[in-house]
Amino acid sequence: SLEAMEKLGVTVSTDNLEAVKSAGIVLLAVKPYHIAQVIEGIKPGLNPDKILMSIVAGVSIAEISEMAGQELPVFRVMPNTAIALQESLTCISSNKSAAPHKAYVNEMFNKLGKTIEIGEELMAAATVLASCGIAYALRYIRAAMQGGIEIGFSAEMAQFITAQTVKGAAELVLQSGNHPEREIDKVTTPMGITITGLNEMEHKGFSSSLIQGVMASYKKIEKTKK
Repeated sequence: SLEAMEKLGVTVSTDNLEAVKSAGIVLLAVKPYHIAQVIEGIKPGLNPDKILMSIVAGVSIAEISEMAGQELPVFRVMPNTAIALQESLTCISSNKSAAPHKAYVNEMFNKLGKTIEIGEELMAAATVLASCGIAYALRYIRAAMQGGIEIGFSAEMAQFITAQTVKGAAELVLQSGNHPEREIDKVTTPMGITITGLNEMEHKGFSSSLIQGVMASYKKIEKTKK
């Protein structure tokens, strides 16, 4: 709430235009169908010295610039919910006017996790893989927990074991740079329990269903843009 933010020393306001006038960075964090109205309301306070930053899905830099009615430094930024723990993967794209500010914006979001710069044409894909991806990973954790409970663990213990295991698996890939299959090969032995479980998952469509889910989300966001 605004009251909670104020207690942390943040200057708060219910007047968007007044807030923009005193800000160096303007962050647009609204539903796509609200962005035109919001920009229209703050337009008098915008100028080329302001950095305009948007986390609004499906609204392009060109569209934002057109709504603003002038050429501004514009960044599209797509973090994920792990930003709450400073573990976000934040994808960033920008226009030419934003070039002098890139290092600053990257530094800001690097304090909240990791960042990558991408072409704007990949922003929809980044939204699916990095932002929706959090939910996909959590759904795997939930499913593995349910299996863990069925084979004897309490819900709390199954959650801890699964979450820590997924964290470890991610670190193996991040720190080694290895393809996941190379790490899988290290724990699969001929006629072993790991390969038996993996093959059963694949027989039931594990990889294909995940790929189909990614593509379904991507098609949805592309349809929304139209």
